[in-house]
Amino acid sequence: MGKSKFEISLETGVHKQLQSLTGTWEGSTKTWFEPNVMADESPMKGTIRSILGGRILIHEYHGSLNGEAFEGIAFYAFDIPNNKFQSAWIDSFHMGTGILLSEGNPTENGFSVLGSYGGPDIPEPWGWRTVAELTDENNLIIRAYNISPEGDEALATETIYKRII
Repeated sequence: MGKSKFEISLETGVHKQLQSLTGTWEGSTKTWFEPNVMADESPMKGTIRSILGGRILIHEYHGSLNGEAFEGIAFYAFDIPNNKFQSAWIDSFHMGTGILLSEGNPTENGFSVLGSYGGPDIPEPWGWRTVAELTDENNLIIRAYNISPEGDEALATETIYKRII
């Protein structure tokens, strides 16, 4: 019997690329609440590990924002049948009690996913695009962009990590 599509992906495809993100990371995160006006820059620590036999990555991180501690978790996956990256993101600041689900495409050195958020105070949903890029084996940049209902995009967060382990 031949190898499954997942086994092949884990050996030579997108899932192998995903595994290169695993490790312990330290760096800093910048946050913007309005375009071009940085609101905060603070240290960030994160761990990215593979779960379920390499099917999914879990990114657990903690840092601070405006002097207040916060933490978050993101799941990253590649859905082979639909040829799409998927992400589920929760944290103690931006998402409150919700989960942001996103979907997108692989990039040369990572992935780009797009989700949306809204609610009673935000009647017209805003987009949220997350881009992860492994610039080399020991440097990872994760940027997130707010996208207004009119389509204007602005950098919202930027985490620049260096691999510790």
